[in-house]
Formats: sequence, structure tokens, C-alpha cells
Amino acid sequence: MKPIRTAIFGTGFTGRVHREAVRRLESVEVVAIAAETTEDARPLGANFSVPTLTTDYRELLRDPAIDVVHICTPNAMHFPMAKESLLAGKHVLCEKPLATTVEEAEELVSLAARHGLRNCVCHNLRYYPMVQQMRRLCEAGDLGEILVVQGTYSQDWLLYDTDWNWRVDARVGGPSRCMADIGSHWFDMAEHITGLRLTSLCADLQTFHTTRKKPKHSVETFANKLLGPEDYIETAVATEDFGAVLFHMGVRTRGSVTASQVSAGRKNRLSIEIYGTRSSAAWDQERPDELWVGHRNTGNEIFLKDPSLLKPAARSYADLPGGHSEGYDDTFKQVFRRFYATISAPGGATEYPQFVDGLRQLTILDAALQSHQTRGWIDVPTPTISH
Repeated sequence: MKPIRTAIFGTGFTGRVHREAVRRLESVEVVAIAAETTEDARPLGANFSVPTLTTDYRELLRDPAIDVVHICTPNAMHFPMAKESLLAGKHVLCEKPLATTVEEAEELVSLAARHGLRNCVCHNLRYYPMVQQMRRLCEAGDLGEILVVQGTYSQDWLLYDTDWNWRVDARVGGPSRCMADIGSHWFDMAEHITGLRLTSLCADLQTFHTTRKKPKHSVETFANKLLGPEDYIETAVATEDFGAVLFHMGVRTRGSVTASQVSAGRKNRLSIEIYGTRSSAAWDQERPDELWVGHRNTGNEIFLKDPSLLKPAARSYADLPGGHSEGYDDTFKQVFRRFYATISAPGGATEYPQFVDGLRQLTILDAALQSHQTRGWIDVPTPTISH
């Protein structure tokens, strides 16, 4: 079968993760990389034997041999790159957030539908096997009616005012940082697992460091701990370090979540707890192969990942036998596998988050920003898309 030819826009942390995950797929070939500078592109291209390197992504969009584009650039570039890619007839897989405004995301959803192109937003954290097991427990009614959904996504990599990343700058990352970057992962997972939708919310956001020390040269994500005092410029910051949200889901379900990038010792702790009328389930990304299930009248249980013991609909999300861990990089493989399958076989089921899901998260984020500004409850609207 003729391989699907793919280009990757962006060479930072996420661009490398995408490149490595695509390499694990059959019949998909990365043929080009677009970067801000040739120096950025050269190491990634050389390490993975990618034949075409460019600083002009539009050059790749003009190439009819390229079928798919992965957008792994800073947030402000997602909308223009995705729009131009769709207009060029390319299928698009975009990192989240899909855009920096609801209006931009609505335009991308409509454009992809009009052109009949496959589109995906990389909410990859859905694809841990035990997260899928939680989803199937909810679907099967094992938890009963869902009463409470709560949790956190906590990190520590921006704890100090000397910590910096492009996400801190609203001009590059958008008006929200912590809630857009990691809170969106949590909300996507909560809706995906429960099948319920947020209907209203009340949010409180906080910027602990109103100024940060911006490095004088480019710094890769998570690498800022290596710099010294002589490398910084004092810079004003408007994006939040922390957010707390109370919310309603469906008719009766209630919930709460915090998102933090200043929690010492927490590296990437996405923790989600779902409490139902029959039993409960909880999962922690820092212990991804474990699923806690709680009961009222019998002992609680901790299940270790084993495909043979998963619900049938969750089984295909685990490729390795029990006792063999599957982690963050494997979630990308699972998303990409399903995305590319719908390109190879257009009539197949769409089992991955699409642009409409990215729009959904921007709608929730917009409501959170409004709630914080007005200090009150905000309804989360259902977007109306014109095709």
C-alpha cells in the first residue's frame, strides 16, 4: 500500500514526540519538517532521516505529494496554519488548543467539514488504557448514576519566577495558559469518560508571578532549570499560574477541578475521580497503569493494566501484556493510529478527538475566563456550526 506522506510543523518538545509516534505507525512516512530556523530543523531531520527541511511551511502546503500536516507550533500559529492547510487540501492533526479564540475554532470546524478533510485535535491523554477502562465502566453502568466528578492537573515546572516558556506570553500562547494548556486536558477527559457535558461553571484564576525573568535566548519546554541569573530579562506576565473551577455536568452531576503549574513536586499529575451511586473510580497520570475502584459495602480494589482483563471496548487501547507499562508516548501512537486509519479507509469509525472537540474545549475555556472576570457562574453554550 502506498504510504501516507506527512509533514510536521514545529521542532520543539511536542514536534519531537509527534515525529517519534508517527514513526511507530505502518504505512505512514514523515517526509518534511518545517521549523522557525534551519538550525531548529536540522537535528530532527538528521536523526530521523527526514528528506525535506524548510523554514517556510507554505512551501510544504504547495507540495501535492504531502497528504497530512501535524501542527506542533506555539498556540498563536495553530489557526493560520490549520486554515491554510485545509485550504490546500491537507488532512490536519493539530496540537491543542485548536486556536486561541472560539471564533477561530468555529471557522476551522466549518472549513474542515466543507472540504471533507480529516481533522484531529491531540487530546492524547484520553488514550491511556486505564482511562478507557474508566470510560467503559461508566458506559456499562458499573458506577451507577454519576454524582460527582473531581480532580486536578498539577505541575511544578513554572513554580519560580525564573521559570519561562513561550506559553507564558499571551501574544504567543493565547489569553489563558494554565487552564488552556492542562485544564483543557482534564475537562476533555472528564467529558470523554462520563459522556456528560459541562453546562455551567464558576472559575477563579490566579497569576502568582505577575513578572517573570524571560531568558535572553530560546528555551525548550521543561529545560528552564538549567539557566543562570545572567540569562534573564524581567517581563510582565498576564496569564494564570493556577485555576479552580466548580461546574455542573448534565442535570444532576456536580464537580470541581484545580489546574496548577506551581505545585512543587508534581510533575504531571492529572488525577480524576468519578463517584457514582454504585461505585467509584479514580486514576492518576503519574501512576498510569493503576485504576482504583471504590465500594461502599465491600473492600476497595486496585486494578493493574492487563488487556485480557479490560472491558472489550477498552482492550484495543493496550498493545502490551499485563506488567508491561504503557505511558505518555503510547497515547500519541493510539491517537495517530486511529486518525490515519480513517485516511486509509475513509468509511471507518472516527475514534479520535476532532476539531469540534477542540472547539468544545475553547468554549469551556472562554466560559472560565468570563466567569473569572465577572466573579460569577457562566453557562457553557453549545456552539452552532455552519457548514
